[in-house]
Amino acid sequence: MKSLSMAGAATGLPAEKKSCGPGMAARGLLFGSILLIFSTFSFSQTGDISKRLGLGSGLSDSKVASGLKEALKVGAENAVKLTGRRDGYFGNEAIKILMPNNFRTVEKGLRAIGYGPKIDGFVLSMNRSAEAAAPAAKKIFVDAILAMSFDDARKILSGGDTAATDYFKSKTTTQLTAAFRPVVEKTMNENSVTQQYNALLGQAQSIPFVRSPKLDITQYVVSKALDGLFYTLGQEEKKIRKDPVARTTSLLKQVFGR
Repeated sequence: MKSLSMAGAATGLPAEKKSCGPGMAARGLLFGSILLIFSTFSFSQTGDISKRLGLGSGLSDSKVASGLKEALKVGAENAVKLTGRRDGYFGNEAIKILMPNNFRTVEKGLRAIGYGPKIDGFVLSMNRSAEAAAPAAKKIFVDAILAMSFDDARKILSGGDTAATDYFKSKTTTQLTAAFRPVVEKTMNENSVTQQYNALLGQAQSIPFVRSPKLDITQYVVSKALDGLFYTLGQEEKKIRKDPVARTTSLLKQVFGR
C-alpha cells in the first residue's frame, strides 16, 4: 500500500546516454509504453474523482492528498472545538445527551411525582461530562490523519459526503473510547452523576409497575459523546465539500474549489 507521501512520484525513466541496438531500443520503447499506460490510468482516475467531487482540476495526486489531509485536520479541529466547549452538547439539540431510551418510562414516572428538577440536573451533568472529554479527541484524530494511506485517500475522495468521518470512525473509535472513559468518569464523579443516577433508580422502585433498568451509565455517556462528536465532524465535512466559506485555507480553496 502506497503512503500519501509517495503520491505524485515520477513515473518516467531517465534517458540512457549510451547508444543501443535496434532490439534494445524496441524493448525500451515497449517498456516506456507500458509505464505511460499505467501512469495515464492513475492520473486520469484521480482526475475523474476530482471532477465528480467538484475538486479543482489539473491537480497532482500529491496536491489532492495534501488538500484532503488539510480538510480532515480543519474539520476535526472544528468538531472538537464545537463539542468541547460549554454547552457544546447540552446546547445542541442534535447531539444533546438525553435519558437512556430504556429509562424513559421511569423518567415519566419520576417527573410525575416531582423529580423533574433532579432529572434535569442529571441530564445536564451527563452533557457536561461529554463536553469535558471531547478535547481528548484532537490528538487521536491527528494521528489517524498521519497514518492515512494513499488507498485510504482514494476511498475518501470517491466516497459520500461523510466518507472522511466514516474513516475516522473505523480508525479511532477504540482509542477514543479508551481516552474518553477516564475523563467522563472523573467529571461524573465531580458532578455526582453516578450518585444521582442511583438515587433516581432508588426512587423509581417506589413507583408501582415500573421496573428500574440496569445500565452502565459511564459507558452510556461515552457512547453518546462519541456519537455526538462524529455527527458534528460529519457536518463539518459536508461544509468543506459544499460550502466555499468553510474552506478556510488557500489549499482547501484550490483543491475543493470548482
